[in-house]
Amino acid sequence: MRTETINIYELHEHPNKEKCFEWIRNNYFDIGDFEIDELISSIKMLSEAIGGTVDYGISHYPDQSERIIFKGYDEELLAELDADKCPLTGCFWDIELINALRDKDMRKVFDTLHNSIEHQYSDEALTDMCEVNHYEFYIGGEVV
Repeated sequence: MRTETINIYELHEHPNKEKCFEWIRNNYFDIGDFEIDELISSIKMLSEAIGGTVDYGISHYPDQSERIIFKGYDEELLAELDADKCPLTGCFWDIELINALRDKDMRKVFDTLHNSIEHQYSDEALTDMCEVNHYEFYIGGEVV
């Protein structure tokens, strides 16, 4: 019989953190999904609050087909919303979305979304994610 020992590391102990980051970036494609889910919730709640219809298509990364289009909504109801109080879902996307619709510039929402998702794949954000979730790694950088 033969016994092998496998070393398991927390991120701060790993001799090559970049290997861990690379493995996560190449295998965890859904890190930004919660951002998109929260934004969609805000879109739906805003549409309910101001009436009319909404059409949207959202991506993790900039895409020409992305859109958030509100039509036939009540501008007075929109004006009455206090964006700073996050009145729709309690999430910061309420602020972003209400202000963007008032300014008639949804590009701001997409810029914020894409910057946020890009940040989530940064070394700093991945370090936080690994520490909070107590991820462990093999020597090759793979998550245990």
